[in-house]
Amino acid sequence: MESMGWLIACVIFILIEMATLSLTSVWFAIGAFAAGLASLAGANMTWQIIIFLVVSIVVLVVLRSPMLKVFNKKRTKTNYEGIIGLDAKVIETINNDAMTGTAIVNGQEWTARALKDDMIIEAGTKAKIVNISGVKLILSNKSNKQEEEQ
Repeated sequence: MESMGWLIACVIFILIEMATLSLTSVWFAIGAFAAGLASLAGANMTWQIIIFLVVSIVVLVVLRSPMLKVFNKKRTKTNYEGIIGLDAKVIETINNDAMTGTAIVNGQEWTARALKDDMIIEAGTKAKIVNISGVKLILSNKSNKQEEEQ
């Protein structure tokens, strides 16, 4: 009868995984399945729980990272992620102290700020997008290689 409980737990973990697609609960489904097999083999409840925990943790640690790489390689970057690393044309001088700055990237106008507060990026120049904070581009002056590396 204990094996039926493990089977139910296995199904519940699979349903949770299907609903979330987070590659988290599938490992516990595998652990529940292994504990169910141990139950059918005659293992007592203590051993079944140990098997559930050990198998779940081992497959989580060993397989989650490689599986995430397999599933995420087909993922398309969003507009937000896709523009980091591109060049933007500065159309209004970027001065963090004065809270000014606008840049265009891929035909879209963005509010822009410099990577460092003491950096001023002049209008008409190109700058590298190093990050996005809220709805503001964070830019690094292309002529300063040291800033790009940070």
